Amino acid sequence: MTSTAPDAPAAHPSSYEWLHPAPEEHVAWDVDVLYGPWPRHPHDSTLRQVRSRLDRSPVAGGLALSTRGALFDDAAGNAETLRDLADCPELLPVGTVDVRDALTAEDRLDELAGAGVRFLRLFTVEQTAQPGFPGYRHVVAQAVARGFVLLQDGDPRLYGPVLAGRGAKVVFLDLHAYYLADFLLLAREEPGFMVTTRMLSGPDSIERVVDSVGARHLVFGSRTPFMDISPQTLRLRYAAIDDAARTAIAGGNVEELLG
Repeated sequence: MTSTAPDAPAAHPSSYEWLHPAPEEHVAWDVDVLYGPWPRHPHDSTLRQVRSRLDRSPVAGGLALSTRGALFDDAAGNAETLRDLADCPELLPVGTVDVRDALTAEDRLDELAGAGVRFLRLFTVEQTAQPGFPGYRHVVAQAVARGFVLLQDGDPRLYGPVLAGRGAKVVFLDLHAYYLADFLLLAREEPGFMVTTRMLSGPDSIERVVDSVGARHLVFGSRTPFMDISPQTLRLRYAAIDDAARTAIAGGNVEELLG
């Protein structure tokens, strides 16, 4: 009897894809990037660590800010973000305000606008600000009046109706796939409403958005370094959408917001 050698083990696909991402995985802009300490995260993630993580991924650039502004002091956090990212060409600074102290919001917003910051991230979950609170509504009104693009955390079913009817440009960061239909109903009436891909984990979530309201309502967001980037880029790679839609989601829509 002639013996045959066993077949060589196949390369681990995830390792190969991480080292050699397909063109469909390349992302120009990740709108959900943080650096610094974070509740429930075991280790601080320094800016150097975050930049290294992005450099090893298919993501070319990101919208980022220091967590100091969300957790401790908005003015100091904004100053830290602007200072730190001045030497990071691949990262654009995002500002924030403390919605628990809305009386100081106008000064913070003017400072950010003067520094050329285009995006404002609202940490309503960490700052326990409900959509009906007067302070939250005041901050939103002032930010929209100054032309900021809002990066909104929390449940879009709660915050979306408050943000509707203002002509606002809003990127919702925390939409779960289970609640996608509610977002699609909002997006039909609000051309400025977008959602990140981060939690759209359903087998056809990205396709549903593209088919229902168009790719202009989707942007890429990973929440690095607190979540893995690779599953997000792979989801975009294998989505059953055309190249034009994939390009829009991977960065084209953010380019329009910047313009």
